[in-house]
Formats: sequence, structure tokens, C-alpha cells
Amino acid sequence: MKVFNVALFLLLYAYLPASARLQNRPTWSKEELTMANTAKTAAYLTGEEKDMVMYMNLARMNGEKFFLTFFQDFVESHNKQMSAYSNYNSLRIERSSSYYRSLEKDLQNVKDLPMLYPDEAMSWVARQHAKDMNKYNYAEHTARDGRTVKDRITAMYPKKACGENLAFGFSSGLGNICMLLLDKGVPNLGHRKIIIDTSYKFNYIGVSIQPHKSYKYCSVTDFVALP
Repeated sequence: MKVFNVALFLLLYAYLPASARLQNRPTWSKEELTMANTAKTAAYLTGEEKDMVMYMNLARMNGEKFFLTFFQDFVESHNKQMSAYSNYNSLRIERSSSYYRSLEKDLQNVKDLPMLYPDEAMSWVARQHAKDMNKYNYAEHTARDGRTVKDRITAMYPKKACGENLAFGFSSGLGNICMLLLDKGVPNLGHRKIIIDTSYKFNYIGVSIQPHKSYKYCSVTDFVALP
């Protein structure tokens, strides 16, 4: 009977809205944070770039816990900052929106995915594209010289599965990852899917956050499946 009661509680808990579950906000252990921080010793990355790797890993480690902790922290901070602008309603993150609700649902199913590891060569590729977008003031996966994502990544690692995420307007690692996961305005949720992907077996990534003429900041995350 006791086992049944525990199982029933867990079942009901899973169907509670995030607002109710936040009353019993989960916490991250030191061991979990250490495991996710695979970029800790990557001297070629900035602190915020290292954070991008860590937050992606935390979302892959326990999607629901990430949604209830770091993502909620970001939503509160972002909405507070955006309240200073006249177009606040278009900038804020609405908890009733389809993107927010679908992220909550998708992350509930993410648990114990393999960690992503930083790669210096891939980070160089990401950095060059981010700098190019700033220099020539554009926001596209295809470089100004016509090279595609595949062209740029396979120059380093030929014949490997690869992909890329771009985000604009955020200087922090947390801001970039949360907005990519939310994928507001992206009907196919491509950025979210690649972060929590399992089908392509991405395991190494390159990241870069750079200034951008139009959007203030841009970030590039390049994914590859090695070996």
C-alpha cells in the first residue's frame, strides 16, 4: 500500500503545472553541476561560453529540473528587464504561450542524455562565423562567402553528422541556451531539438559569443558527432 501511494504521488506530480511544482523547487547537487561542467578547463572559451556548454548539459541531464530551476530564473530576470521597453508585450516570455508549454512538455521527457564536450577546433569554426556575422552585419547560417554549415564544419571533421544553432541579443550563457530551448517564433523548434538530440549522437561542440552590429550580441554553437 505504501508503494502504491508513492507511485500515485509521483504520477500526480508529473501532471501538475510548473507553477505548482515550483513550490517544491528542486536543487542541483554539487556532483551534477560538476558533471555538466565539461568545459571547465577549456582555456580557449570565455566564462559565458563555458556556461553555454554547462547549461546545455544540465538540460540534457534532467530536463524537468532544468525547466523548474535555471529556466524559471531566466524567465523572471528576462521579463523584468524587458518591462523597461515600450514593446514589452512582444519581448516578454509568456507562460501561457505554446512555445513555453511545449518546452515544459518536451523537457519532462529528457533524462540522462550523454554529456556534450567542448572542442577547440569546433569553437574556432563557431568563432569565425560569429565574427563574420558581426563584421558584415548579417544573421544567417550560410556565410557571406557562400559556405554552408556543412562546408564550415566538415573542413575540420569530414564526413561527420553536424549541425548549428544561432542566437542573437544575449551575452550570457544562460540567456542564449534558454532562448534556444524556448525557440520562440521558430515553428519547427529546430534549435531546441538539436540541443536535446539523440538521433545524430552529437557529442562535441564549439561555442562562441561575439558582438553583433544589429543585435548587440550573437552566439554560434556548432555540433558534431565524433569519432
